[in-house]
Amino acid sequence: MAPKDYAAEKEKAKRFLQEFYQDDEFGKKQFKYGDQLVRLAHREQVALYVDLDDVAEEDPELVDSISENTKRYSQLFTEAVQELLPQYKEKEVVNKDVLDVYIEHRLMMEQRSQDPGATRSPQNQYPSELMCRFELYFRGPSSSKPRVIREVRADSIGKLVTVRGIVTRVSEVKPRMVVATYTCDQCGAETYQPIRSPVFMPLIMCPSQECQTNRSGGRLYLQTRGSKFIKFQELKMQEHSDQVPVGNIPRSITVLVEGENTRLAQPGDHVSITGIFLPMLRTGFRQVVQGLLSETYLEAHRIVKMNKSEDDEAGIGELSKEELRQIADVIFATVRELVPLGPGSQSIRFSEAEQRCVSRGFTPAQFQAALDEYEELNVWQVNAARTRITFV
Repeated sequence: MAPKDYAAEKEKAKRFLQEFYQDDEFGKKQFKYGDQLVRLAHREQVALYVDLDDVAEEDPELVDSISENTKRYSQLFTEAVQELLPQYKEKEVVNKDVLDVYIEHRLMMEQRSQDPGATRSPQNQYPSELMCRFELYFRGPSSSKPRVIREVRADSIGKLVTVRGIVTRVSEVKPRMVVATYTCDQCGAETYQPIRSPVFMPLIMCPSQECQTNRSGGRLYLQTRGSKFIKFQELKMQEHSDQVPVGNIPRSITVLVEGENTRLAQPGDHVSITGIFLPMLRTGFRQVVQGLLSETYLEAHRIVKMNKSEDDEAGIGELSKEELRQIADVIFATVRELVPLGPGSQSIRFSEAEQRCVSRGFTPAQFQAALDEYEELNVWQVNAARTRITFV
């Protein structure tokens, strides 16, 4: 298999973001991602969600490549957006936080002090992660069905997968360092360290050319103001009871959530999460003690709550048909749990089923919609008085 030309793939991503449009009700072209790029350039929007159904309309092969190697293509799309943003900037942006002021000050100092033709040393170059002030996520294609947690195995490493389950544990939202900025106490040079894991080893000795030449042994000190942090949260998600084979215990998976996707789920929520299945390398003493070299986790790109509360009812129109179907499936599994085991009556009380579904966060309207849907499929029948549900 020939190696991919990632420069050409980045150009495809640029062309898609610039040229993709949809016709509105008046027949006008609405550039879906072009409008979002304008808001990103003006710092009015933080997260950009790329819908793979939209990509499939332009280039079906690109969707397959993204689904198979999502982490790499996430970087490619981020680089493409970063290069396109100056073209969509229509006005000067007011600085939003300390990091904006820091970056602007450093760029101004660099223009004043350095020659235009001079090249920066690799250690002192501004990393792309520091200059990137937005987040990019993928929405999975509607053709891909959600998977059971126990079916997500080693062949899914690096791929975009969608899993369903119930959230059992949610950590607090904490800051996670993405770029660490250091200052040398001898030469004053700044050093940047991109961090791509929850754990990292801080730099100690200054790698600048001046300290190396003079052998001054400059030590680095971490500058919190110049470093970049993002919101970080960890979830534990467990299989639904209808997905667990008889005699087995439910399996769970760790989900790492960052940025704008944090605080979207609470313990007890039934969710559908689209993300990248990745290995996490163990570090330190744990790597010696544990038998396996790595543990796995899901890097969340999109979280959809399948049990809507009354506060969320206003946004129910945002759900696709597939997501509404998933809600009906979860309600069916919840009602099925009430049926007594063994031979005998296969009917349950209507009020008991409705009460169980409402206690798990579903609304009466969602329960009624699922009831009608499965009654049309002749899975169960409801008597005329609507007091009992009988499984066929």
